[in-house]
Amino acid sequence: MRARMALLMSGTIYEHREVLLRDKPAAMLAASPKGTVPVLVLVDGTVVDESIDIMDWALSQHDPEDWLPRAEAALVAKFDGAFKHHLDRYKYAGRYEVDPLTHRAAGLAMLAELDERLKDRDYLDGATRGFSDIALFPFVRQFAGVEGQWFAAHAPMRVREWLATLVASELFEQAMVRTAPWEGGQS
Repeated sequence: MRARMALLMSGTIYEHREVLLRDKPAAMLAASPKGTVPVLVLVDGTVVDESIDIMDWALSQHDPEDWLPRAEAALVAKFDGAFKHHLDRYKYAGRYEVDPLTHRAAGLAMLAELDERLKDRDYLDGATRGFSDIALFPFVRQFAGVEGQWFAAHAPMRVREWLATLVASELFEQAMVRTAPWEGGQS
C-alpha cells in the first residue's frame, strides 16, 4: 500500500500487477526470488523489492509534496521493526504461538508515542502528510483492523483521527483499487 501511494504521489507511470501470494507467478519469482511483494522492476531491469525502498525511489524521481526532506528515518525504522514485530504476533498469534494481548499492549504503547507526537500537529511530519505518515499508516491500519471495536475504544484519540484522515484520502482510495490477479504469461 505505501509503495503504491508513493508511486501515485510521484506520478510514476507503472503497470500494477496484483498477485496471489499462494500462487506466485514465475515471472515475479524470476525478478525477485524472495517471493514477497511489492516488487518494482525498472525499465533498466533493476529490481526494487522492499516497499520502503520503492517509496524512496519513486519520490526521488518526483516529490510534489516534499515528503523526502521531512521523513524521519528513525521513526520509520522503529515501526518497520518493533511495531511490525508486535503487529504480526498480535494479528497472527496462533502462527507464532504467543499471547496476542502482550503484543497488543506493546503496539498500543507505541501508538501512545505517536499520539504524543500528533498532539500539536495533524501529521507525523508536520502540518501536511509526509513520508513518515504514509510509511507507518498501513501498519497502524492493520493493527486497528485486528479488533476494530477494541481499537475504537482504546487507541489514542489523535492516532484514530490521523488514521481516519489518511484512510479517507483520495490518495488511499486510488491506491486501493483492486485488479484481477496477474498471471505470469500476461503482458
